[in-house]
Amino acid sequence: MIYADNAATTRMSPHAIRVMTQTAQNIWGNPSSLYELGQAAQEALADARSRMAKLIGAEAREVYFTSGGSESDNQAIRSCARLGAAKNRKHIVSTAFEHHAVLHTLKRLEKEGYEVTYLPVHESGIVTAQEVAAAIRPDTCLVTVMFANNEIGTIQPIREIGAVCRAAKVPFHTDAVQAVGHVRIDVREMNIDLLSLSAHKFHGPRGVGALYCRTGLPLYPLIEGGAQERNRRAGTENLMGIRAMAAALEDMVAGMDKNAAYVSGLRDRLIEGLSAVPHSALNGDRESRLPGNVNFCFEGIEGESLLLLLDQAGISASSGSACTSGSLDPSHVLLAIGRPHEVAHGSLRLTLSEENTPEEVEKIIAEVPRIVAYLRGFSPIWQDLISGRRQHLL
Repeated sequence: MIYADNAATTRMSPHAIRVMTQTAQNIWGNPSSLYELGQAAQEALADARSRMAKLIGAEAREVYFTSGGSESDNQAIRSCARLGAAKNRKHIVSTAFEHHAVLHTLKRLEKEGYEVTYLPVHESGIVTAQEVAAAIRPDTCLVTVMFANNEIGTIQPIREIGAVCRAAKVPFHTDAVQAVGHVRIDVREMNIDLLSLSAHKFHGPRGVGALYCRTGLPLYPLIEGGAQERNRRAGTENLMGIRAMAAALEDMVAGMDKNAAYVSGLRDRLIEGLSAVPHSALNGDRESRLPGNVNFCFEGIEGESLLLLLDQAGISASSGSACTSGSLDPSHVLLAIGRPHEVAHGSLRLTLSEENTPEEVEKIIAEVPRIVAYLRGFSPIWQDLISGRRQHLL
C-alpha cells in the first residue's frame, strides 16, 4: 500500500511510540498529585512543555496542552473574541479557505453578534498582508489566518501579516496544524500571538496538541473543572501523548531541512507527471506550498470514484480535508480559489512524507492518468466536453 494522505494523519514514529510506551509504564502518576509519583509526572510534563516551546521559539509558560488543533483553534478564537467584546471590539478578519475548526467557530460567533470579514485568497491560494491591513478596523479584535492550507498546501506570508497586526495592535492567531514540523516556525520572529498545532500531523499520536499564547494575552478556558494547564484547560493531562508529541516534533525539526529537500523533490516530480493529464490543473501556487502537498483537479470525473479506484490500485489518497469526508459538497477551499463546482468535484489531494519513495511516486504517476482516462470513458459530462456540447473549463 502506498500511503499518500499525510495531511490527514501521519504514522507515529518509532521514537514517539517508544516514548509513549515508556511513559505509560514508568511515569503513570497524576501530575497534579503531591506525592513522589505525581511529582515525577509533573516534572516530565514541565520538561515536555519546555521542549515544545523551544521548538517554536516560545517560552514554556506560553504553551498549553490540548486535545489537538480543533480545540486549540476554538480556544484561541473565543478567547480573543471575549477580550474584544469587553472593549466593544467585535470584528474579526479571516480568510475564505480556513479549516472548518476556524470557520465554524467564526460562524457561531457571527450568531453571537460578531462581524467577520472573510478575505479572498485568489487563484494562487494566498492572501496578502496588504489585504489584511486594509481589512483591519478600529473595532477589530482578532486576525486569524492559517499558516498553510490543509487541502492545497499553500503557505501564507505569516511574518508580514503578523507585522501588520502587531502595528495595528490586533492579536494574530494562525492555525499552523499543517505547517508545524514541516516548515521553520519562530513565533517571535513571525509576530505570532497565538498558534495552534496537532501532534498527529508530524508523526506524533492523535488526540493531543498544543496552543501557544503570547504572554500578556488572556486565555479563557473552554473546559471547566480543574486547575490544570494553569487554570486554562481542565482535565488530567495526557502525559503519554504530550511526551510522545514532543519527541516527534524534536525529530521533525532536527531533520527538517533534509526532509524538506527530499519530499519537495518527490512533490515536484509528482506535479510534473500529473500535469501531463489533459484538462487537469494544479490547485494553488506552484512555489509557495508545503513540501509534500500536491492537489489537482481533473475535468470530467468525480473525485470519490477516483479515490476508490486508487485504493483498489493500492494508493491511499483523498479529495480534500479528512474532516469533511463524506460530504457531497465540493471543497470550500477549491471554490475559494475560483474553481467551478463541476471542476472542484474532480479533485485529488496527494500528500507525501519522508517515508515515501521515488518508486511510489512513479506508481502514482502511472495509475492516476490510467484511472482518470477510464472514468472519463463512461462520463456523460466528458462526452459533452469532447463533443463540443460543453466548453472545457480546464
